[in-house]
Order: sequence, then C-alpha cells, then structure tokens
Amino acid sequence: MVDDTIPVRSGEELNLRTLEDFLRKNVMDLPNEPLELQQFSTGYSNLTYQLKMGEWEAVLRRPPLGPVAPKAHDMKREHHILSSINPYFQAAPEPILFSDDDSIVGSPFFLMERKHGVVIDSKFPEGVEPTSERCRQLSYVMVNQLADLHSIPYEKTGLAEISKPEGFIERQVHGWISRYERAKTDEIKEVGPLIDYLQKNIPQYSQTSIIHYDYKINNAMFNQNLSEMVGLFDWEMSTVGDPLADLGVALSYWTESSDPELIKFGLGQASVTTLDGFLTRQEFIEAYAVRSGRNVSNIDFYLTFGYFKLAVILQQIYYRYKKGQTNDLRFSKLGTTVKSLITHAAHVAAKEA
Repeated sequence: MVDDTIPVRSGEELNLRTLEDFLRKNVMDLPNEPLELQQFSTGYSNLTYQLKMGEWEAVLRRPPLGPVAPKAHDMKREHHILSSINPYFQAAPEPILFSDDDSIVGSPFFLMERKHGVVIDSKFPEGVEPTSERCRQLSYVMVNQLADLHSIPYEKTGLAEISKPEGFIERQVHGWISRYERAKTDEIKEVGPLIDYLQKNIPQYSQTSIIHYDYKINNAMFNQNLSEMVGLFDWEMSTVGDPLADLGVALSYWTESSDPELIKFGLGQASVTTLDGFLTRQEFIEAYAVRSGRNVSNIDFYLTFGYFKLAVILQQIYYRYKKGQTNDLRFSKLGTTVKSLITHAAHVAAKEA
C-alpha cells in the first residue's frame, strides 16, 4: 500500500489540543491515546488531514487558507452530499460529523471515514506493473463507476432538496464564465471565441442524474489488484444535473499520449491515463454509452465546457496566488496551464463550430 500522507505542511497546522478536546466531546468510544495528525499530499484546493488515535482513524476536510470564491468549499454542503449518497454508492466515504465552529480548526469542517487502498496519479505503485491489460481494466472500472453513479435514483436521496436540475447546463455555462471574469489575471486571445461558442451552443435538452463533477483517476481509490473502486473523494461540486456534463469533466482530465505537452504536463507529471492500454477519450465515451444507455451524440460541447471549467478552477487558484492570498509555490505556474487549457478548448470548439 502506498503511503498517501505527509507531515503537515508549514502554515497549515491545526491546534492538536483544541481538536482532540472537540473530538472527545463529540465522537463516541475514542481510545485513550493521543491524537496524531498527518496531511494528504495531493490536491490543490481543500485541506485534508488524517486523524489517528490508536486504532481509530478519520479524515478531516476544511477549506483552503485565505479568501475563497463565493459558494466554493462549502463543508456543510459536502457533508450533506456524502450523507445522501453513501447509502447508494459505497465508494463515497461515510460522513461522521460536521462542525461550523471556527474556533476548532479556523473554519467549518467535517469528518468522514478513512478508506484504505491504492491511489493512482502519475504512476502506478511500486511493485505493480502497468501492463496494457491492467490499464484497460482500470479504465473500465472508472467508466462503469461513473455510469453507475448516474443510475442512482436521485429523487430517493437528500440531494433532491438542494438541487435545481431544470436549466442546469445553461446556469453552469453562464456561471463559470462569470467566475472566470471575476478571477481573470491575464489576457488570453482565445477566451473570447471560446466563450462565444459556449453561449451559442448550450444544449436545449439535458438529462438528469447525480453527478460528481470532479471525476478523475486521482480522486479515486482502488483495491490492491485494481479491479474495484473502494473510494471516491472530493464531492464538493457534486449535485443533481446533466450526466454528460459530468462525463465531459471526466474526459477533460483523461489525458492521452497524443495530447499537447502543456495539457499532459500542466499540473506536473503526466497522468497514468497516457500509458499504453488506457482507453482513449473516444473509447471512454463509447464504453460509457454502452454501460449507461445514454445518448452521447453532443459530447463535444460537454468536453469543451469541461476544459473551460477546469481552466476556471485553476484560474481561481492562480488568482489567489497572484493576490498574495496563498504562498504555495505549486500555484505559481498555473497561469500557463490555464492558457493552454483555454487554447485547447478553443481548438476543440472550432472543430465543432
């Protein structure tokens, strides 16, 4: 098993005594052992920590430091989402509690179960050979879990009460354009034609399902032989909406070996999905259509929007870095990544226009 935690990064420490006192008052049957804290190393957004007391384990999630975009990083909402989805989708971690008491860790936060397994990002774990067969198997696990999530009857979950599926994709397109304009730092010539394409090609009909909306291979956890997904994380953007928007977002993360270098390496090392054996995006689309039975004929619009949405998320992070609201040096090159994503999205749009 790969160790997926690191010592807590400088500036992101929590007050152990305050947190332990809170846990002992609010969590049943904790062992009489001191609280140990580690941090999960991946992710550019929310801060996520591993808590341990003897054999007891949990995961704590809180928003990033500094000002955040309106309505983003809503811990109460993510806790509600997990509470609603976990009974129907076991890869979603079971939530433990939510707290809006800022005095504990400096912001609202929630606790959820600690899952164990294999997390894959830019390479396979040591000792696991990335054979073509294994890569293909892993591809189908990703496709099938996404389609199965979309098959859950959302009306039976608690998500129906916090969702507005009617007009979802239109609101999303206009909403992410507004987010980009608020977080803009540099002039990118391709953004004008791209926004024009998105506004003029909003689908008139959209389907409805539960969507994860940040579905990518390094947000998933697998069992040791990679035949099953045992965990799926980062549910903060999940809602009830158009499943093809979810598929488009997943495809925007699903890089191929033939993609431009800045797309493959924009966030560091290339994803394992560029290795031989992984489904191409087109094969992913076709496998999803078979598993879900959904019409995917207009998926190119959703893929274009997926690239734009990813660019805006990174632009918001880059904006915080440029304004001195965070000093994490990992964010210093995101402006180049944003430009490459917008340029790539514009090229995809131009082929369809």
